[in-house]
This record gives sequence, structure tokens and C-alpha cells, in this order.
Amino acid sequence: MGKQSIYILFFGVCFIKTCASFSNTTEATPSSTGNTTSWIENFSDIESKFSLRTADTPDEDMCYIIPGQPDTIAGCDFKRDSQTFVVIHGWTVTGMYESWVVKLVKALYEREPAANVLVVDWLARAQQHYPTSAAYTKLVGRDVAKFVSWLQAELKYPWEKIHVLGYSLGAHVAGIAGFLTKQRISRITGLDPAGPGFEYADDQSTLSPDDAEFVDVLHTNTRGSPDRSIGIQRPVGHVDIYPNGGTFQPGCDLQNTVMMIATSGFHYMDQIVKCSHERSIHLFIDSLVNQEKQSLAFRCGTKEAFNNGLCLSCRKNRCNKLGYEVSKVRSRRSVRMFLKTREAMPFKVFHYQVKLHLFSQQNQTFIEQPIKITLLGTNGVKEDIALVVPQLSTNSTISFLLTSDVDIGDLLMVKMVWEKDSFLSLSSWWSSSSFLVRKMRIKAGETQARAVFTVKQGDIVHLVKGGEEIVFVKSEEDEASRKQRRMHRLKMYGSSFKQSTM
Repeated sequence: MGKQSIYILFFGVCFIKTCASFSNTTEATPSSTGNTTSWIENFSDIESKFSLRTADTPDEDMCYIIPGQPDTIAGCDFKRDSQTFVVIHGWTVTGMYESWVVKLVKALYEREPAANVLVVDWLARAQQHYPTSAAYTKLVGRDVAKFVSWLQAELKYPWEKIHVLGYSLGAHVAGIAGFLTKQRISRITGLDPAGPGFEYADDQSTLSPDDAEFVDVLHTNTRGSPDRSIGIQRPVGHVDIYPNGGTFQPGCDLQNTVMMIATSGFHYMDQIVKCSHERSIHLFIDSLVNQEKQSLAFRCGTKEAFNNGLCLSCRKNRCNKLGYEVSKVRSRRSVRMFLKTREAMPFKVFHYQVKLHLFSQQNQTFIEQPIKITLLGTNGVKEDIALVVPQLSTNSTISFLLTSDVDIGDLLMVKMVWEKDSFLSLSSWWSSSSFLVRKMRIKAGETQARAVFTVKQGDIVHLVKGGEEIVFVKSEEDEASRKQRRMHRLKMYGSSFKQSTM
């Protein structure tokens, strides 16, 4: 209640008035003008500025490329044979660049040293009341469209080398710019596109899949009702990734934010609101600088299904990398993808689906049960992974998602403890609070490896609430039997695939 109230209060009545601001704007848009080409060649009304930052001075606007003035292209040492990144900031309270801009510029140059990194300065329009700044996205989008169109025409610059990255309101600026250019931009990355005023807006006013050859989007702060969440909830790209469900990010709780303020100063006060919203940027930065630790996202219909571990498939493009190295898979409908992350860089975790069947001589059901699991592999150990299983019931198969921030290699052993409730349960006085378990099936999302784990000692084990840990080991017999079955099919039918009986 507290955190949600804070950001609702922060925007306040502005949320309600945003849509009216769009409809009441009197400045003409290209779609409402008679001539659809002359406006894009008129640079007199451009208010946005375009700074070419360098790897040596990523924090300063040392040189501006000015549309209509070709000498500024050479004067800023623009490299016509290199890739170009266009970074667009969002709404700002202070009227100054936020610290993430420098971090993103540095990361882009670290990954692509020969690139051009342009920062769009629309601070004067972005520091207004939110509804006003939101309405200005159309004009700023026009500015960006004019700029990239002029740059491309002046240099015969390949469209496929242009990658636009927009954060919050800047994501919609990028979309509008892409919509207005004569030819499609190669790629637009939307970093938690703003929600208020855009959730129900048309495609011409927001980021959408039609705005570039490929549009990928990170949603990191979709908490709240539609059109009142800081980040847009609906998918607006070809690939829409929702880290940690997209609603709220690890490490952004009030306790951690207050600790940050206490240790680093009150200038971090805005993190109470921005932490999850801005996480989209840091996830993209992570994908640039931690090349050996790329986070993997999985296609899934709902975050609930993902949390049950039901979506860890990589068949038919069902998994994809988050961020810079995303596979540019275009489909008719937007693809929703999910993943879990750590609370700090490197954000990568390893995903596992755990399935086990519970037996008992009496019917019993337990809701929201705390469990701890330890994973032991060829490369290491991850101890005491805590989670809450929604339901444990007699004669049922449960499936849940487990994550580890440690690369344990091939999984060899699993230890499991069913912990006592934090509150006193009356059922514990007369119920046995135990189940029988024979085996456990686990699938690793990152490697797609599947394995069966059997009880270490005996054929069956008691999982007791508040009892000792139970231990499962990888079943070598199961692997051998499957290999034997494959060899049998190969010998009998000339193929390792099961033959039809028809």
C-alpha cells in the first residue's frame, strides 16, 4: 500500500488529465497536414538538440549535429561507416539528464567502440508537468524523424545501421519518429515505455511494432491499474519481455531504497518511484557489458504459468536473449516473454522447472507452503533457495519455478526441506502434515536438459512439515534406460523416433 500510494501521489491528478492533453493539443501533426513530405524537410521548427557524445567524454555534450547544416556532421566526427545509436531520455523533474544516460553511453561504446552515440536533448519539453511533456512526445518524435531522415539523405547512410533506444516517454518519441520516417528504422528498443496516457492510445501516438523493422521492449514497472502504472502494461513491440513479471523489480522495495538514501544521500529519493522503472535501462546495460552472462527470457502466456515453471522451452523461438543480443524474430502478434533476475548486475539467473508427485494415505491440502531447496552440480552449489509453493495436496503433481544466481553446471543432487509456517496452524495439531515422494523431475531452462532424480536411500521418502531434509540424486538408471530405448528403436526401425503402430 505504501509504495503504490507514493507513486500514485507523485503523478496525482496528472494521470487523469493526460489523455485530455493529447486531444487538446493544437499543434498540427504530419497526418493532419496536406503535404506529407515538405514538413520533414523543414528544420526551422526543430527544438530538440542532437549531441554526438564520445567514449572519452560520455558525460558531456561537446558537439551538436544540427539538421540542415552538413558541416556539423564532419565537425562532430560522425563516422559514416559505423553503427549509430540514438538515445532518447524521458520525463524529468529536474530539467537535467539523469545518471543513467552516461552509463548507457559508456556501455554502448564499450560494446561497439567504433559506433556513433547520439543523445537527444528535449529537456526543455520533458521537464513540464507530466501531461504536457507526454503531449510533447509527438513534436519531439517529429524532430527525431526529421533529424534521422536528413542524416540518412545527406550521407546516404544505411537505415539498417540505426538503432534507437527510448526510455519511458522517450520510448514513445522513438515510436512516433519511426512511424514518420519515409523508410523504416532498423531497430527500436523501448525501455519501460511510459504508461499514463498511452495504455489506450492509438499506434500513431505510441511505440508499436510497425515503427521499425524490429521493436523489442522491456517492461519493468507495470504495477497498478492500466493507464496508472508507470510503465505501459500492454505489449507494444515484436518481442515484449517482462522481467520478474514486469510489475516490480528485486531490490526496489522500500527497505532497500531507504537504505540507499541513508548511505548515498537524499538525491536518491526519486528511486522510491523510479527504481523499477529505471531497471529496464540497467538490464539493457547489463546485456552490453556482461557478454558472458546473457539473460534468457521465455515465451509464456501469463506470468502465473511462468512462475509454475511451465514455459522453459526453447523450441520454435520460444526463448530469446534479453537486451542487445536479442534474436530479431518478427511475428504477426507481439510475443510476451518472462524471466527472473537478480537485484543487481550481473542480473542473470538460471531457471529450473521442478515437478514432483505427492502421495498420502489421507486427503490433505496445505496452502502457501514455505520450502527450501539446495542444488548441487558439477560446478558448484546453491544453498537454501527459499520459495512458497501455492498448494500441496494429496495425489497431486506440483510444478514450480526455481532460480539460482550460481552456475552450478550439470545438476547432480537436490535437497529439499518443508519448513514450518511462520504462524501457528491448528491443523498441525491433528494432521500428520507429511507426504510420500518417489522422484523429482527437473528441466533446466538455459541448457534445456531434463533429468529424473530419485530418492538417495530407498524407493520412497517422507516429506514432513518441519522435518529433516530429503535428498534426491540424478537417476543414472533412467538415463541408461532411455538410451537403451533409443538404441532399440534405431535397431528395429532405423530411427530413434518412436514409430506409429498404424
